[in-house]
Amino acid sequence: QLQMIWPEGTPLPAETPLGEEYRLRTFTPADTAEYLRLMHGAGFTEFTEATVAEWISRVLPDGWFVVEHLPTGQLVATALSSHRATDLHPAGGELGWVAGDSAHSGRGLGMAVCAEVLRRFRRAGYHRVYLSTDDWRIPAIKIYLKLGFLPFLFAPDMHDRWQAICETLNWPFTPDAYPTVPFAA
Repeated sequence: QLQMIWPEGTPLPAETPLGEEYRLRTFTPADTAEYLRLMHGAGFTEFTEATVAEWISRVLPDGWFVVEHLPTGQLVATALSSHRATDLHPAGGELGWVAGDSAHSGRGLGMAVCAEVLRRFRRAGYHRVYLSTDDWRIPAIKIYLKLGFLPFLFAPDMHDRWQAICETLNWPFTPDAYPTVPFAA
């Protein structure tokens, strides 16, 4: 997978205004069935109730965000913040499982949940955050770039993959400015 880093010192994003029909809130276990509907619709068909239970144990307190469409009660966007240390990221703050309902795209909902995750990490004292994504998740990658995430060139194939993504997005490709080694703990 691709990885991106939100470097220390990156300013927090501004609040993303949502329309009156949407509410940003935290996930509760009562949301599980609706969350699974959202995740399956976004292509994460491997998600099950067991997956949700596993992630509940990994998420920072009050760090799993959803956007609810008030007229229908459906969840239409989500992202979560977890402490997930890896060899490449010993401090381990991961923005994860970003998903949105395509019927509600273009309304800033993905930006809203991701920005809230970053605010949650700051409140918890994290200075840098990372994420993993796939080359085909172009709309999500665009959000991450707008939030200040940088491509992480941690493997030899990353340069060419990120160059292709930046060309697709018409985004400046500046590999000299991208992190190439793990950041300090």
